[in-house]
Parts: sequence; C-alpha cells; structure tokens
Amino acid sequence: MGTPAVGSPDGAMSLSVPHHGSSSMARREWVLGLAVLVLMLGGSGVPPAQAEVLHRPSAARPVAVRANPSPSVPPSRSPTPTAPLPLPIPDHGTGPAGSLRTTGSSAVALTFDDGPWAYTPGVLDLLAQYHIKATFCLIGRQVAAHADLVRRMVAEGHTLCNHTWSHDLLLRTRSPDRIRAELQRTADAIHAVVPGAPIRYFRNPGGNFSAQTVAIAASMGMTSIYWNVDPQDWTRPGVGAIIGNVLSRTGPGAIVLMHDGGGDRSQTMTALRTILPAFVRRFTLIPLPD
Repeated sequence: MGTPAVGSPDGAMSLSVPHHGSSSMARREWVLGLAVLVLMLGGSGVPPAQAEVLHRPSAARPVAVRANPSPSVPPSRSPTPTAPLPLPIPDHGTGPAGSLRTTGSSAVALTFDDGPWAYTPGVLDLLAQYHIKATFCLIGRQVAAHADLVRRMVAEGHTLCNHTWSHDLLLRTRSPDRIRAELQRTADAIHAVVPGAPIRYFRNPGGNFSAQTVAIAASMGMTSIYWNVDPQDWTRPGVGAIIGNVLSRTGPGAIVLMHDGGGDRSQTMTALRTILPAFVRRFTLIPLPD
C-alpha cells in the first residue's frame, strides 16, 4: 500500500495504519508520522498562544510598585474648643518671666517705687536740680490724694509705671481677672489726673513677676520692668549702705530700684544727694522711654 497521508486540505488530520504485511520501512514511516502528529498537538498539552500569555505580564492585573512606606498620618481634625490659650510672653529681657532687667543701652535708668508719697516732692526737687529724668512706679490707690505730684511728674518729663492698685505682693497667685483689674484700676486713676499720659511699664509688687502677670501687662500695652541694682533702701539699712550699694553696683545699662513711698524714706533722700551728682559724672541717665 502507499505512504500514510498526514493532513488534508480542510485541516483535518487522518492516519492510515499499515497492514501486518508491510515492510519494516513502512512501519518506521508510520511511527515517525505518529511522532510528528503528537508534536503538532503540543506535547505539553497547552496551546502555543495560551503558553505565551502565561509568560508575559498581564495588562489586566498591573503589578503594584510600592515605595518605602511613609508613616501613616491620621486625618486632620479641628481642635476641640478649650480654655483660651495663654497670652504670649514678651521676650524683653532676662528678668523674672522675661521682664526687663537692663535698659538695653549704656544709659542708666533710675526708678522709684511706691509713690506718690510724702517724700516724692523732695525726690522730684533733687532730680530737677541735676536735670535727671526718672521713672515712677505708682500705686493706684495713692494717686488721687497726690494728684498734683502726678501732674508734676508728667510736666517735668518723667515716665509713669503701673505698680498696681493695692501693692499686692501675692498678685502672681491671683486670677487673671483680678490681676487685670488691679492694673486697669490703677491706669484709670492715673488717667483721671493726667488724661492721655502714656503708661508703658508695669512693675509687679516686690518684683514677684510670673508668666501670667507679664503676659497680662503686655496685653494691656505695658512692658514689665525689673532691676539689677537694689540697695533695699526700704529696709532703712543706713545712708552709707545705700550709697555704697548703688555706686559700687551700678554700671552701663543698669536699672536702679529705689523708693519714694511706702514709709520713712529720709535715708533714701539723704543718699540721693550723694548718688545723683556721682551718676551725672559717670553715666547718661534716662527715663525708660515712652
């Protein structure tokens, strides 16, 4: 018989099996044809087109590219309203709670606390004699009784400072409303006597500043002032002690604390007669600026 036919015009596969009488060559051709047929059917059992798809990236399922993960940030939420935030503390100096310890220049400032008082006229006279301007820290409840002295201070170019209404040494422990009331009542008393006079400074009684008193004063337009020379003249240590302390410790930029009120200031008055001319020779003296 003839050679087996593999394939047909319509693409169907046919295979003629030889009879037992065929030659060995015919058998080999039959086996070879069978092997070709198996290879054409794809020995792996996967059609070629499907095999190609399994070995290339699928566009339907893109590979996610992950960079180094950033820390997870929770969604922003509006803060829940609470008590008002504390007022900012002014950064004016190195005194307690940021209060001003020096003038910030080479000039020296004389400051007087606890007036107006019976000794204030004598202090004003001495300052006028040496052409010195100073800063007066006034106690509010004493202003009305000494209105003429407050007017004189302003007329002669001195600077006014708020020293609270009642000179409460524990002011730093009081409520914000109480602190503000002490300062406002003093300012009102001063302005009742000298309307429109600037009150740019605040001194806490005893120098007992706190962040709260400094911040409240700042919110009312006042800079808090401390000192770096304190002869403690209010304790009446003796005229010589007051003079020695002030003259030995005062240098450029100093803020000097003394007292014109609050008690017997006769030692202070006597000491000033020596201190003031010495200061005029050594320093430029200024009131703290308005």
